[in-house]
Amino acid sequence: MWGRIRKSGTRFVNAMRIEEQPEGETRTHNLFEAAAAYVSACAEDDQERLEEAAAWVSPEALSFGVNELACRAVIALARERDESPREVARALLGLPAG
Repeated sequence: MWGRIRKSGTRFVNAMRIEEQPEGETRTHNLFEAAAAYVSACAEDDQERLEEAAAWVSPEALSFGVNELACRAVIALARERDESPREVARALLGLPAG
């Protein structure tokens, strides 16, 4: 059991690392880089960049990164607008005030 937890924790830490690679080799991207690239490509309707970013990490890691980005974006907008995160999230999705 502890082996599984250690292995899972190691994979998570490795996914978050940014490693410099020697010239000519491809660089490893972390899940937050992948999420930022994926969401910005989606917003710009750039299918090629979207697919590239999706290939950088596992689907689970990408989902986690996109979720984290969404939470941080809603919090930042809520602070900027002096509104609650719930109000901002509903407004961004075009839902009536709840």
